[in-house]
Amino acid sequence: MVKFICDKYIAGKMMNNKSNSIDILWRNYLNSIGEDENTTKLIYDSWSFGDNEELANELVELVLDGEKTATTSLHYLYQVENESLPKDGKLGIVTDFEGNAKCIIETKNVNVLPFSKVDAGFVYKEGEGDKSLEYWREEHIKFFNRVLEGLDMKFSEDMLVVCEEFEVLYK
Repeated sequence: MVKFICDKYIAGKMMNNKSNSIDILWRNYLNSIGEDENTTKLIYDSWSFGDNEELANELVELVLDGEKTATTSLHYLYQVENESLPKDGKLGIVTDFEGNAKCIIETKNVNVLPFSKVDAGFVYKEGEGDKSLEYWREEHIKFFNRVLEGLDMKFSEDMLVVCEEFEVLYK
């Protein structure tokens, strides 16, 4: 569903010392690709999916199982948070709800389009529920409304969403 960026990381150094497991996973990944943590120019964000413990942990397990290779977020939230949209090649450390690092992913493809234009092929890559467009639409509308409620907004199907495909690089 939607991912929330928890912390920013540059060259393996946490700007917010929240989770030692993130440092360990990042260091192990860098070692596996022959990079030195002190000199690497690689950067990453760390985040979990969803807005609650059950959802975040369920979705990260789908990623680890190879069922989930895509995610959708509201374009509006990037604007509100003044965050850059994901780009091809961007690295991310996906955590569980508690902030424990689970895997490193790389963004492979990003499309911004109205919610109503998201197709069944993309939805299948999200790997959620029965992988149907109907299930995806129903659950995402509920989720987006929960998120927007705190901003005194209501979701509409013409809102732009960010459809991001990714690949697990390291777990």
